[in-house]
Amino acid sequence: MIIEKEQTSCVRLYNDADFKNLKKAGSLAARTLEYVEKLIRPGVTTDFIDKKANQYLNEHGAFSAPLFYRGYPKSICTSINHVVCHGIPNDKTLNDGDIINIDITAILDGYYGDTSKTFSVGEISIKAERLIRITYESMMEGIKILKPGINLGDIGFVIQSYAESNGCSVVRDFCGHGVGKTFHEEPNILHYGKKGEGIKIKKGMVFTIEPMINLGEYHTKVLPDGWTAVTKDKSLSAQFEHTVGITNNGYEIFTL
Repeated sequence: MIIEKEQTSCVRLYNDADFKNLKKAGSLAARTLEYVEKLIRPGVTTDFIDKKANQYLNEHGAFSAPLFYRGYPKSICTSINHVVCHGIPNDKTLNDGDIINIDITAILDGYYGDTSKTFSVGEISIKAERLIRITYESMMEGIKILKPGINLGDIGFVIQSYAESNGCSVVRDFCGHGVGKTFHEEPNILHYGKKGEGIKIKKGMVFTIEPMINLGEYHTKVLPDGWTAVTKDKSLSAQFEHTVGITNNGYEIFTL
């Protein structure tokens, strides 16, 4: 999600019944990721993966949230190598040594489940393996601290601290977001920041944590298609994403 001005008074709180439905949507999105993982290999096109993912969602009573969202032309996002996010599936084939992030959001019975994962294509380099590991661990570091009463800035602080201590950078131009009965809600979830900044987290909040971590500098640019964001220095980028809900004394991950 592109960072926009936040209206904190509009943060929606969800109840236990909502959590059950959000978990169903999130679980389906996660299962779709597992399904498409089996398709990832050299020679396969991202357009083929996109079509199979959309078919899987439809067969399970769900729809793709990205499809036609603000004019987006495909069902999923496929971001390869130095593409940070919002890569559009096309007819180009995957190559041995690529890394690819696949971002899937399912709409099931009016609820949204949003998740992504970075996969390897064939044999990848040691530095690419390390980037994938650090990116996943950065996301989990941010998730582990979740509970009512902490500030949003605390999430960004621990993610940024972990990534930078491992020699990587955190993308600033895109962020996590509230999600539930609509695709993008408030609050924005920055993956960098300072402790104690931002609004306090409350029970019932639902949002994504989805850090984009680069091997090089954090600067990005968007290509002329209006969607595809890439690293300016063409360094590798990886991303992982979970949708989480805040409980009485902690959190629940909906997209396992």
